[in-house]
Amino acid sequence: MFKLAGLTLAALTLSAAAHADVDLKLGSTERVTRLFAYPNNCNVICFRNWTLEQTVEHYLTQSVQRDGYDAAKVSVKTDNGQLYAAISGVPDGYDKPLTALLDAGDLAYTGASKLNADGKWAFNWYLFLPLGMALENRKSVELLHFPPDYSLTQAQDYLESATTDRWATLLTDNGIPTAQTPGYQTIIDIAPIAAPSTAGKDLEGVYDYFKDYQTTMVKEVSQNTSGAALPMVAFGAPVRNWIKQQYGQTVNVLGLATITPTAGVNVPVLGSNHPSYIWYAADPASYTGDDAQAKADAAGLKVMGQDLSAACWQAGMGSKPGSDPSAQLKSCTQTWQVTQKEKTCELFYTSIRNLSPADAAAKCATTPIKTQLKQLQAPAPEAAVPAPGL
Repeated sequence: MFKLAGLTLAALTLSAAAHADVDLKLGSTERVTRLFAYPNNCNVICFRNWTLEQTVEHYLTQSVQRDGYDAAKVSVKTDNGQLYAAISGVPDGYDKPLTALLDAGDLAYTGASKLNADGKWAFNWYLFLPLGMALENRKSVELLHFPPDYSLTQAQDYLESATTDRWATLLTDNGIPTAQTPGYQTIIDIAPIAAPSTAGKDLEGVYDYFKDYQTTMVKEVSQNTSGAALPMVAFGAPVRNWIKQQYGQTVNVLGLATITPTAGVNVPVLGSNHPSYIWYAADPASYTGDDAQAKADAAGLKVMGQDLSAACWQAGMGSKPGSDPSAQLKSCTQTWQVTQKEKTCELFYTSIRNLSPADAAAKCATTPIKTQLKQLQAPAPEAAVPAPGL
């Protein structure tokens, strides 16, 4: 009876901890306006006619839901020029990662201001922090280039884009339930600038302006709440080059490295293609010759195998923190490039070529495609058109 009472008390304590009330000061109206890119989507007429307070509530609600606190409530008020957030139904201390994000955002604003003062800011760029991410129950981290402008102006959702949607699908192909994929997609963009999707090349000269922001963010999100290092995936050539410049580690596609953003914290990093790279690699217009379509299919299959392997590594490492990164990668490449190469093929033709499952299976059964599948680990055909900053 005594043990049962003790367990009941412990359960009540945990329940109370899970439903604490968190209050925090967000800062002045001026600070919150710039950190939340307010107004997100106004051009005379506002696409969503929200107040500043409603905008902040929107992003904070996304965070609590993606952390799994579905019953949590967010309220934002202004008092004497200062904004305050009250969040119920979240654990005590939930304010700390949010405060850290906003403090890092101040560094991003400073960098963007300097960029503009130097005449390098474009008229159609927006400072956009990774708002609405899971703040506490993170499983892995994604290092990306920049968010597309429509994620801000249309969706008002950092995780709504062709890039993030495709990668979420690859995570589900690797056993992560759809509802849990946001926990694996905590994003750090090395350029915290919402820009047109074609702006990759234009952003290549801006990274140094955001060095303090970048390194601070990596430090803040590189561990989970228990202190374990979270796996990171570096997407695309600009990000992989940034890893080399910032941390001195070379990380190629499906290559592994270890960075130490904080003393004693060794973070495994996997290199990957940019999630959108496959649409370029699989585009017949990227190749020359009468066999351009065959080259595009071969390159697309190659990239699909790499992407599924990278998502598999991310899913496995995120599900079981502390796993051996090399062993996990070997298992994943064996799965998607050897054991289940036919499945890799079918996923390419359904998701990239938009074939039906039946047509994709038939396509993958043909002799030319079977020959290409044997080359999944061989170099891809050389494209005639350079990749657009991916």
